[in-house]
Amino acid sequence: MEIRNTTRQPVNLRGWTLRDADGNRYRFNDTRIGGRATIRIHTGSGRDTRTDLFQGKRDHVWDNRADTATLRDDRNRTVDTETWGPPPLTQAMARRP
Repeated sequence: MEIRNTTRQPVNLRGWTLRDADGNRYRFNDTRIGGRATIRIHTGSGRDTRTDLFQGKRDHVWDNRADTATLRDDRNRTVDTETWGPPPLTQAMARRP
């Protein structure tokens, strides 16, 4: 998962959260992302750097086939949402022969 700061100013992500459709949540500590910079969020273990953060989880969080990730600021306002993969089946579609 990548988060890109599209502004010229650095942003402190302290208290921001990244959630998936299953309710898994990653809360940012005192993390600064520079202007026009990108941070990659990894599920597994590793050493945090200014460009890579690690959640320290044993199991994968992001579903490669389909998922939704929501980034919220420290006031719980949605900053961005990204969805990938096929749309979920509706009941009407599921009943088709």
